[in-house]
Amino acid sequence: MSDSDLIKLYSARILELAADIPHLGRMTESQGSARRRSPLCGSMVTVDLTLDQGRVSGFAQDVKACALGQASAAVLGRVVIGRSVAELQAARTALEAMLKAAGPVPAPPFDGYEALIPARDYKNRHASILLPLEAACEAAALATR
Repeated sequence: MSDSDLIKLYSARILELAADIPHLGRMTESQGSARRRSPLCGSMVTVDLTLDQGRVSGFAQDVKACALGQASAAVLGRVVIGRSVAELQAARTALEAMLKAAGPVPAPPFDGYEALIPARDYKNRHASILLPLEAACEAAALATR
């Protein structure tokens, strides 16, 4: 990756997001917990959450990822409270399509993922970006059991 590619990819907006991740940490009591790891880069995200009437009422995330994974966690953390399991799954599917198939940005309130459009060209970064939503979807599925 050239220096100009790195500058394009790690924009000021992505670095801003990565520096301000909401809901960092772990919950002592959760209904669902999931850890996802990218085998390619080693990034890891653990999500703990609780649901109330099918909507996220409590959320914590432990993020050990590159700036792109951190930015993704920040976008999720800002909007996750109050979201349904179906909304999380739809956002995950839309984010994957945005990255891998040049699809549109996920629908609001997940439209903050627009900041990660420059990562489309870097397939080796997609897994890290998807980790927070994948872990949230898995934790939510466990919480509904």
